[in-house]
Amino acid sequence: MSVSAHNSQSRFVSGVMYAACVICTVVILSLLVLVTAYLVSIGWQSLHWSFFTQDPIPLGLPGAPGGMRNAVLGTLMLIALASIVGVPMGVLTGIYLSEYQAGAVFTRPVRFVCDVLAGVPSIVVGVLGYALLVAPAAAGWFSHIPVFSEISSFNGWAGALALAFIMIPIIARTTEEMLSLVPSSYREASVALGATKASTIIKVVLPSATASIVTGVMLAIARVAGETAPLLFTALNSDFMPVEINRHFPFIHPLLGQPFPSLTVTAFNYARDIDPDRQKLAWAGILVLIMLVFAVNLSVRLATRRRRKA
Repeated sequence: MSVSAHNSQSRFVSGVMYAACVICTVVILSLLVLVTAYLVSIGWQSLHWSFFTQDPIPLGLPGAPGGMRNAVLGTLMLIALASIVGVPMGVLTGIYLSEYQAGAVFTRPVRFVCDVLAGVPSIVVGVLGYALLVAPAAAGWFSHIPVFSEISSFNGWAGALALAFIMIPIIARTTEEMLSLVPSSYREASVALGATKASTIIKVVLPSATASIVTGVMLAIARVAGETAPLLFTALNSDFMPVEINRHFPFIHPLLGQPFPSLTVTAFNYARDIDPDRQKLAWAGILVLIMLVFAVNLSVRLATRRRRKA
């Protein structure tokens, strides 16, 4: 085969593959646009101001079905608590896997465990949370611990820890991959100037990969924000406002010891309800959840872009 014929064949194959990639991209984007448009068209009609200002009202009472103020606040609290636990542990695990490979005995086992846990179905995490946190709490195992003395069975602590358990392997593997992209010359230059390994990681390596790590963290938050199965087995659900469960105690402690509201579980329950008004409210809840995830991702991307430019 001549060189020109070979080049023509290569260009033809390249053009076909390019066209196939474009077609697949258009199909996927079209499906995404259709699903999003359908969700917005239904959810927007049911979205009103009382959605954010009222709690659920039992059917038959004036104003029913009310709103999902308690579920929105509960979801924000669960995500915040899960991030407080999951983000530091995930980032530190990723640092260990990336920066302490030489002579580290646990690097391969930890990486393998992270890969396995990242692919575990969320319902398995929910069952595990029920077995390790909810069932012992119902049996009174935590009653002698002051912080957890008011935990009965299903509770917000278990829900937050279940979500953190999902976040940790995702953040760990993302952090490891992003840190491995930092050039070795950065580390060598820092060590040559007399910096310790810990100082090099904190002042040189991490700042170089901050934007990518934050993106991985936001992907993990977006993943847990839409989870329902783990919360069904741990936090369950509640129709009450989280901050009103126990007024005489500051914000966090006893209120997390009760069944805890969340937007995903509330929308799941309302979608199966026989009342059409609650079904419409479920669509509004799903729309708010997607808007919340979109707003968080957009704000973080804008913040990291400004820092990168600076």
